[in-house]
Amino acid sequence: MFQYLPENAHIVISEIEHPAVSEPAMFLKRLGYGVTVVPCNEHGVVSPEAVEAALQPNTRLVSIMHANNEIGTVQPIRAISELCHRRSILVHSDASQSVGKLPTQVGEMDVDMLTVAGHKFYGPKGVGALFVRRGVSLESLLHGAGHENGYRAGTENTAYIVGLGQASVLAAKALDDAFEGMTRLRDRLGEHLCDAIPDIHINGGAVNRLPNTLSVSFPGISGREILARATEICASTGSACHSSGKIESATLSAMGKDHEHIAGTVRLSLGWYSSQEDIDRAASLLIDAWEVLTEARV
Repeated sequence: MFQYLPENAHIVISEIEHPAVSEPAMFLKRLGYGVTVVPCNEHGVVSPEAVEAALQPNTRLVSIMHANNEIGTVQPIRAISELCHRRSILVHSDASQSVGKLPTQVGEMDVDMLTVAGHKFYGPKGVGALFVRRGVSLESLLHGAGHENGYRAGTENTAYIVGLGQASVLAAKALDDAFEGMTRLRDRLGEHLCDAIPDIHINGGAVNRLPNTLSVSFPGISGREILARATEICASTGSACHSSGKIESATLSAMGKDHEHIAGTVRLSLGWYSSQEDIDRAASLLIDAWEVLTEARV
């Protein structure tokens, strides 16, 4: 990891991190490093105060995601970075969900490291990028050929790297229009569902969220049943990266949601090219599925 990371170093992450962050942190814990997992509030937001309370004299790294991959809540990264930097603690943010949907300028966020995943903004699958601020020294995890200043053991996939770069250029150009369009359609979909289904719940609906993500919990019916009936809809009951349904949502559990609420959750994701017709059709199919399944239970 960091060249100067002492054996007794302490790391802080949050309860709502993607496994790409939480699993390496738990691996470091098994190696003897200290790891504190900070809770979120009932809306899925990690407060700067909660992070500050977790800091220790030997804390060397704080890693908090920019936007949650399940419910879309946006975290106060700049405020977290500022309080960490006052203590000379490095900050990493997983911005895989943010690029192409939200402004993610590293200067504005004041982070030391930031992760990007190409397939999240129409780039190639299997390629990403790690921003590292000048002056931050990393140690290579895999040792071999000295590509990319010694950080990479194997030959670069040039075509994918070029694809990632071009996707980044296009995402930056389309950001304003994409944000406005997806926000409008996301809210339209949520309104349709809330108008038709009593007691449906929008997870994280009271706070700032990604414009393309709508996490809803259907009352009395599982999300898997809803999607099995609404066969025209491509969606998931959690993060698309690990929606096997065998493990309950870590994010919703961290928010204090019970088993029934979590089981009834569906994550609906919009894209740059989603249309109003798509949204209205999806709403109709979801409402119909819930009504039919609810009537069958009576």
